[in-house]
Amino acid sequence: MSSDWRRFLDRAISENASAMVSLRRHLHRHPELSGEERETSLHLYQLLGDAGFDVRMGPEGRGVIADLRSGEQRTTGWLALRADLDALRIHDLKTASYRSQCEGVMHACGHDGHTAVVWGALNALQLLKQAGHLPWEVNVRGIFQPAEETCQGAQEMIHAGTLEDVRSVMAVHVDPTRDVEHIGLRTGVLTASCDEMTIRIRGRGGHAARPHEASDPIAAAAQLINSLYLNIPRATDSQDSVVITIGQIQAGENANVIPEDVLLRGTIRTLDRSIRQQTMEHIRRMARGLGQTTETTIEVEYGIGSGSVINDPQLIELARMAAAEVIGTEGIDDIPRASMGSEDFAFYLDHVPGAMLRLGCRSEKTGGSPLHTAYFDLDERALPIGANVLARSLILQADPKRLAGKSVLNYQI
Repeated sequence: MSSDWRRFLDRAISENASAMVSLRRHLHRHPELSGEERETSLHLYQLLGDAGFDVRMGPEGRGVIADLRSGEQRTTGWLALRADLDALRIHDLKTASYRSQCEGVMHACGHDGHTAVVWGALNALQLLKQAGHLPWEVNVRGIFQPAEETCQGAQEMIHAGTLEDVRSVMAVHVDPTRDVEHIGLRTGVLTASCDEMTIRIRGRGGHAARPHEASDPIAAAAQLINSLYLNIPRATDSQDSVVITIGQIQAGENANVIPEDVLLRGTIRTLDRSIRQQTMEHIRRMARGLGQTTETTIEVEYGIGSGSVINDPQLIELARMAAAEVIGTEGIDDIPRASMGSEDFAFYLDHVPGAMLRLGCRSEKTGGSPLHTAYFDLDERALPIGANVLARSLILQADPKRLAGKSVLNYQI
C-alpha cells in the first residue's frame, strides 16, 4: 500500500479532468426531466460498468448504483457518494457549444456537474485501487439518483436498497454565488425543509355582472394568498424562518364568467420541525375560517416534502481537511446561515450520517447566473476540485484509526 496516496490521487484526478468535462457536457446536451432519466442512467451504467464497477440500475431503469470494493471483506460498510440526474423544464438560452439540444429542458441546477464530480471521484479511487495506491480498504458506493427536483428520487433509491450496509453519504451542490476554487462548509442545518401544498377552493359560479349571485372562488383565493403572505410571518417568531410561495394558480376559462373552483399550488419552507408543523396547521385554520366568510369550501393538502439537510460535524471536519489539501484554507468558506432552498438529499440523512458541500462554480467566464435560470452555467474547473475533495474525504473517513475510535482530526495539513 502507498504512503503517498495523496500525490497519486492528485494525478488520477488531473488525468481525468477532461473526461469529467466531457461527461458533464454530454449530459448538458441531453437533459432528461424528473422521472424520465433512462438514457442518462443507461449512459452511466455502461460507463461505470466498462470501468469495472459492480453496477445495477435503479427502479424502472432510472438511477444507477455503482460499487467499488477494495478489500475481500466488507467489514467497514459502504461509504457513499450521491449525485442527481434530472433536469428542469427551462429553455436553455446559452450560446455555448454544449447547450441543451432538448427544447425547453436544461440542466439549470447543476445536476450534470454533480454527476461528473461523483463519477470523477469514483474513477480516481478505482485507479488508486488498481495501482495499489490506496492506503487502506475503502469500500465506496456511488448513488446516481433520479427525480431530485420532484422530491421522489432519493426515496425511490432508498426503497431499492441503496443504503444497505452504508455508513455515511456525502454530496456536493454547485454554488454560483461562490467563486470557483472555493468550497462552502456548514455544520448542522444547511437547507430548509420543503413541503408541497395544494389548495382547492370550491365556490358557486355565475355571471361576471352579478357576483352577488355567486360565491367567487377567485376572490377567496386572492384573500387567502394575501393572508398567507401577510399573516404567517406575523404569527411566527421573527427569529424562525418561514417562506411560503404560491407558484401556480388555475381558474376559469372566460373573462366574463365566475368559475366554480380555483387550484393553488405552492411550497412551505422552514428550518425547524416544530415550526414546520405549526405552519401547516395554521394554514389549515386560516383556510377553514376564510371558507366560512366567503361561502366557499377550501381544502388544503400537503404532498411529498423533504426535511432539512443536517450536516454531520465529523464529516464536515473531514471535508474541511480534504478541501484544505486541495484548494488551501483560504478557499474554504464557512456558511453563516442555512439556505431556504431544499434538497431531497435530506432523505438519506434520515437513515445515515451525511454531509453536503457547496462547490463554488462562479467566474468571469460563466457570469454567475443563478440556479434555475435559463443562462445558468458553471466553470468546469470546479469539477476536478469537487471530485478530489470527495475522494479525499472518503479515504480519510476509512482510516482504520478513525474506525477504531481514534480521532483523525489532528492530521497535519
